[in-house]
Amino acid sequence: MAEKTAKDGSKVKVHYKGTLEDGNVFDSSEGKDPIQFELGKKMVVPGFEAAITGMKVGEKKTVTLEPKDAYGDPNPQMMQEVPLEAVKQAGIEPKEGMVLGLSHPQAPGQQMPARVLEVGKDTVKLDLNHPLAGKKLTFEVELVDVE
Repeated sequence: MAEKTAKDGSKVKVHYKGTLEDGNVFDSSEGKDPIQFELGKKMVVPGFEAAITGMKVGEKKTVTLEPKDAYGDPNPQMMQEVPLEAVKQAGIEPKEGMVLGLSHPQAPGQQMPARVLEVGKDTVKLDLNHPLAGKKLTFEVELVDVE
């Protein structure tokens, strides 16, 4: 039986552990089912997809992704000021560093994280960039299955 290799269009199952430069784990499939996705469908960040492409079932490797191959660099346009009163009306007492869940304008019912950068007298400055934007990410991956 030929070894199965992940290629564009393959449905893959992958176990992974993602760490930041300081060694902190930001996500992992440990103790869970492997993640499943189709290569070429942009279901995961580009560098993760590229790392899996060409792997054989059972193969393991570690890859480090630059921000451009992961969640990109922070976009200054994703920094927004909102009225402090609007946040307080939602029953939240904002504090610097806190992460709020805001309704996603293009995906009703979904939430997007917004990190509180600064609380002013009348406004709250929020960062709506993905929490991992601008960060180098290291993934330990294992290709579990290919369909």
